[in-house]
Amino acid sequence: MDLSGKVIAILPAQSGTSARTGNPWMSQEYVIEVPGTYPRKCVFRIFGEDRIKQFNIQAGEEITVQFDIDAHEWQGRWFNEIRAFNILRGVPAQEVPAATTIASPAGAAPFPPQQPAAAASPFPPAQEPAAEGAADDLPF
Repeated sequence: MDLSGKVIAILPAQSGTSARTGNPWMSQEYVIEVPGTYPRKCVFRIFGEDRIKQFNIQAGEEITVQFDIDAHEWQGRWFNEIRAFNILRGVPAQEVPAATTIASPAGAAPFPPQQPAAAASPFPPAQEPAAEGAADDLPF
């Protein structure tokens, strides 16, 4: 999935050592504001020191984030994680060519592009009011 917007916050990097492998790890979270009538904010994470340095995200920058969403359980509660796997600069999400889509790190195929819905009115067409004294089957 893709989101385009402006980076409004860069949170402190987190790091540690894996208890399972003993290898060091690093991740960093960023907040992006997606413009619109009601602007939305989204926190996404980049995992890996090499990717953090490669993407070099700066506050105030306009970017498109390509990400995967996953959930995990901890102590009986569920949490979502939005993990970025690619950052594009200068290309709004609607204009991202299909050829630049990168498969997720888990190897899952990306979602197919969705076609815009037909421009149909969400309401049925208005009906002409019944003439005065006409038979009406409604009780009110």
